[in-house]
Amino acid sequence: MITVNADGKIMVRRCLVTLRPFRIFVLGIGFFTLCFLMTSLGGQFSAKRLGDSPFTIRTEVMGALESRGVLRRMSDMLEMLMKRMDILARLENSTDFHKGDEARFPLDRFQPAAGLMERIQAIAQNVSDIAIKVDQILRNSLLNGKVMEGRRDQCEVPRDPKYPDCAGKVEWMRARWTSDPCYAFFGVDGTECSFLIYLSEVEWFCPPLPWRNQTVAVPSPPPPPRAQAAFRRDLARLLELIGTGKESLSFMKKRIRHLARQWLRAARRLEQRLAGRQRDQKHILVHIGFLTEESGDVFSPRVLKGGPLGEMVQWADILAALFMLGHSLRVTVSLKELQSHLGVPPGRGNCPLTSPLPFDLIYTDYHGLQQMKQHMGLSFKKYRCRVRVIDTFGTEPAYNHEEYATLRGYRTNWGYWNLQPGQFMTMFPHTPDNSFMGFVSEELNQTERQLIKANKVSSMAVVYGKEASIWKVGGKEKFLAILNKYMEIHGTVYYETQRPPEVPAFVKNHGLLPQHEFQQLLRKAKLFIGFGFPYDGPAPLEAIANGCVFLQARFHPPHSSLNHEFFRGKPTSREVSSQHPYAEDFIGKPHVWTVDYNNSEEFEAAIKTIMRTQVDPYLPYEYTSEGMLERIHAYIQHQDFCATPSLPPSPKTKSPAMQSSPSPLALSPNSTHLVWSPSAGWAPQAWPPVASLQVWVSEPQHTCTETCRRHGLVCEPTFFRFLNKEEVFLQLSIACDSTEHEMNHLYPAVADSVRECYLQKEPLLFSCAGHHAKYRRLCPCRDFRPGQVALCRDCL
Repeated sequence: MITVNADGKIMVRRCLVTLRPFRIFVLGIGFFTLCFLMTSLGGQFSAKRLGDSPFTIRTEVMGALESRGVLRRMSDMLEMLMKRMDILARLENSTDFHKGDEARFPLDRFQPAAGLMERIQAIAQNVSDIAIKVDQILRNSLLNGKVMEGRRDQCEVPRDPKYPDCAGKVEWMRARWTSDPCYAFFGVDGTECSFLIYLSEVEWFCPPLPWRNQTVAVPSPPPPPRAQAAFRRDLARLLELIGTGKESLSFMKKRIRHLARQWLRAARRLEQRLAGRQRDQKHILVHIGFLTEESGDVFSPRVLKGGPLGEMVQWADILAALFMLGHSLRVTVSLKELQSHLGVPPGRGNCPLTSPLPFDLIYTDYHGLQQMKQHMGLSFKKYRCRVRVIDTFGTEPAYNHEEYATLRGYRTNWGYWNLQPGQFMTMFPHTPDNSFMGFVSEELNQTERQLIKANKVSSMAVVYGKEASIWKVGGKEKFLAILNKYMEIHGTVYYETQRPPEVPAFVKNHGLLPQHEFQQLLRKAKLFIGFGFPYDGPAPLEAIANGCVFLQARFHPPHSSLNHEFFRGKPTSREVSSQHPYAEDFIGKPHVWTVDYNNSEEFEAAIKTIMRTQVDPYLPYEYTSEGMLERIHAYIQHQDFCATPSLPPSPKTKSPAMQSSPSPLALSPNSTHLVWSPSAGWAPQAWPPVASLQVWVSEPQHTCTETCRRHGLVCEPTFFRFLNKEEVFLQLSIACDSTEHEMNHLYPAVADSVRECYLQKEPLLFSCAGHHAKYRRLCPCRDFRPGQVALCRDCL
């Protein structure tokens, strides 16, 4: 049997009688109040230390002052708690509960209550001591920070003519600094000084504050020599960089694997031709914006359903070319990855990047361009010269210049970026104002070429297009009936098992074929026929490379943004005379036939001739792997849109576009055009080299692109700056009663009817495109390498 000490029983009973529930509640409240205050105090002391941010001085001082107040309040509350406990003790001595048998046990024998009182008293003393020490520390801190605090309180917006926007930006910050968390990330706290520090040190609208710690200007050591790019021998690492998770990425990786040997052979040949020439390795970011979820990624779900693959073909080849040239790549297909690689601060994208851009070049598309502008803040304007925009159909200068496009009606959803036109890179060389990027087609060896010629079926035709929609447009019955008389027609239209496509019964449809099976079909067929859509795709070049004749419709009138829905809204005024203008203009017969499908006699005669004509597989050099490597190598080595172009010295220069120094041009020996004079007193560091320049005058209603092509040349917009002078008109025997300087994408030009000459005022508007019945234009032309229209003869 358990025995219990009698004193213990009495003590328990005494505790229950003496400490009634209300008193337990009071003690509990006091204890938890103490814990809460200590926690709060700890939070004050654990805040960021002075110096963690250049904008937190005032915040830290105020936080410490509040901490001192907290300590004083704690001491006062503990003192009051002790007084109340003392009152409770006196009341206990006089209460009726102490009468009777329990009266012989005085209150001071209840040790737990007495111990708690002693602990509270000790804590109160400690808190009082801490308050005194904190007060001393704060007095010293305030004395040391008095000068800084005074300066912060006295911050005024500087009136510096070198920074005219400073006052306006400060006013904007006062009203809107809380609109984006990125400002707080950089230390803005709503004070005038934090605005000025941000606007002078993070952005550049205000002058540096004299009381800020300024780093003494010490000559920085020269940067270490850059790593040299070396041609690669394997593509495995590139496949890892591309990643997984999307059908579009799988498609691109399959294409790269399929053409791997072709790329390796081409890299070895170009390496030998460059003969050990030094090439700096570039750090390159490739951001495929149209594949991001934020842009909708409409392509990936359609990869397996016959959707357009031309863009993914080109991107796969761009990645392979950049990697084989030996450059350092990062590949992104998500907005989050883009922000991480760029160093975007947290927020809504109004602030600059947290550090200098780590990439020499960024290859992206219009979707990616928009994403970068939204998230890079002012850094976008600073670094946009490093961007290269993959743009299938091109962007002409009239649509690219924001002010001009808005005033003259050229503004579209895809233009107005104010980039250098050469930063836009196209799939075909149809817009000389832009750079020609291109893609590659599969190359054949001699054995494969002989097999194709031996196995061709002269009565077999394959229709260009994988989507059933191309068969639904009316007007095809007539020429299909003629074609069916002479040839067996094959299609590769995607369809689901339950719903076969709506194609004529005489068409043998193979469904959507893998690339290698489609290649085998082309190697047997004699004819590859287009129905007018899609425009500018890679398939016709693949067909021609496999020995097919490409037959396409002539458009009359030509399709453009003025008369055709497909081109409406695109930043180009280009007039398309056929489904594939490159094939028509740069390849032509016997590989390419362009006829009027509405003329039955012309169409039937073309079919008969094609069946009798023997053609060899043909692939233009610029669409081989070596041709693409050569072209991209030249761009990376020589294109620099961040540098200011060199111009002749001129004391009366009116704008960067208008130069009044003596012309370095001279009449050609036959006096039909101008060339660069061998006796010119200066030779600019220009690319392409100025020795390739020829200046021709267009006819009315002719573009400079057409004018140069008629003379076997290519329009070169970088040369416009050399002929935008009054002297050039005189050298060409053009009489000008007056000369005007205006923004117009057709200038420099002459209006013969009124003997008025016009010079270009805005360099971004120099354009090979555009024509008018009133003007004859001055056109800068150049030569080009055989099979490589993007490069002049001396451009490598």
